[in-house]
Amino acid sequence: MSVNLRLITRIALFAALIYVLSWGTSYFPNVNLVFFIVFTAGFLWGAVAGILVGAVGMGLWTTFNPYGPAAFSIMLAQVGGITLSGLTGFFFRKSRWSERNKKTLITSLVLVAVVCTCLFYLPVNVIDAWIYQPFWPRFITGMLWSLVSVAANMIIFPLLFPVTRYLYDRERISSW
Repeated sequence: MSVNLRLITRIALFAALIYVLSWGTSYFPNVNLVFFIVFTAGFLWGAVAGILVGAVGMGLWTTFNPYGPAAFSIMLAQVGGITLSGLTGFFFRKSRWSERNKKTLITSLVLVAVVCTCLFYLPVNVIDAWIYQPFWPRFITGMLWSLVSVAANMIIFPLLFPVTRYLYDRERISSW
């Protein structure tokens, strides 16, 4: 099996980017670029790369963040949830995204942002509510609080997708 050092380096850089940008946005609760970065990794390099970027980046952030490490079960839910953004990016690339007009593409990206955010917060809020009880009030409050992230990602994904498209075009050129 051939080890692609170029891909390993890119995965490491994107995981580090998650950690650094999470520090930078830590003063804005539930507003961060993690979802988009993991989505982009899955879009550019495939499902495994997206999963690895999410797992390593979120693992670093939940362990070494300014508010202290998350409980282990919540950390597992966060890492598992964010990896689904990488899978979503991979499947989005497999869709006919390049054939869509601008309005349809933006609508698709908004929908993808909502999906990525919900796939992260559902398991995190279930585990959090299960551990810290009472379940329903805590779960509902957590889901309401995650709407901040949903709204932010609905802006971030369409706004930054041109960067992903640029990187995608560069990857296609450099693979020749």
